Amino acid sequence: MNILESMWRQFSRRFVDKVTSEELWDNVFEASIRITLIILLAWIVVQVGRFVIRKVFRFRANLPGNHTERRRTTIERLLQSIISYVVYFSAIMASLSAVGINIAGLLAGAGIAGLAIGFGAQSLVKDVITGFFIIFEDQFGVGDYIQVGGREGTVMEIGLRTTKVKGNFGEMHIIPNGAITDVINYSLSNSIANIDFTLGYTADIEKAERIVHHYLETLPAKNENIVTVPTLLGVQNMGVGEMTWRISVETLPLQHYGVARMIRKDLITLFEDNHIDLPYPKMMVYDQNTMNRKGGAE
Repeated sequence: MNILESMWRQFSRRFVDKVTSEELWDNVFEASIRITLIILLAWIVVQVGRFVIRKVFRFRANLPGNHTERRRTTIERLLQSIISYVVYFSAIMASLSAVGINIAGLLAGAGIAGLAIGFGAQSLVKDVITGFFIIFEDQFGVGDYIQVGGREGTVMEIGLRTTKVKGNFGEMHIIPNGAITDVINYSLSNSIANIDFTLGYTADIEKAERIVHHYLETLPAKNENIVTVPTLLGVQNMGVGEMTWRISVETLPLQHYGVARMIRKDLITLFEDNHIDLPYPKMMVYDQNTMNRKGGAE
């Protein structure tokens, strides 16, 4: 028991001497200053790097034959993320070296551990490789409206590991790149809107066609989202008391919803102003007593 007490006293004395020594606190003070300077320098390098990347891409955007806006934004944000990862990782290594940790031995051990972990991190490697090919092949970019994995939304960010898609109701989908297989990109080409409207059988068909054709010819000058003059395809269906007509219009990407709403509204006003019959729901009411009397008389 005396031996244990003696060992504990010696350990306590050495610990107190070590903690209260001026040399220790001088080293802590010097290491703190070095780490603070390293972090500050890393932050400055990241901000300068992002500023330079942003300026370079803004300048290249004005040159002919360069990337489109969507591709430029995608690559710009990716490079900004990469420079942040590289600089902050280097800052962490420099901070560890400032406190006396052997970086060479740490990296060697990390390499061995990374080799062992790599066999269980195949999904991570798959995410990175897929993310690289998504950006390299320009499958979609930041700002595109896409459908992937049954989810639709606007691409907010593309990284080497994940892609962030904002849904129609504000939800943010974070999708591993390795899970992206089939993608529908609605932003690469012009959209087509098919607008159906109905006319009654008593309507003046020739007059209606003439009015609609004239109206459609004026649309490209009135709405910049319409690419070409819309086409009146003709009668698509004949139902009870009405016939269905269809208009096809080509618009800029994702502008077909608004254009279709505008055309439907204009058609209602156009037909009413020109006294063209529109089909309305009709209801016939039969008097049961009258029907019974008629049946009895027969």
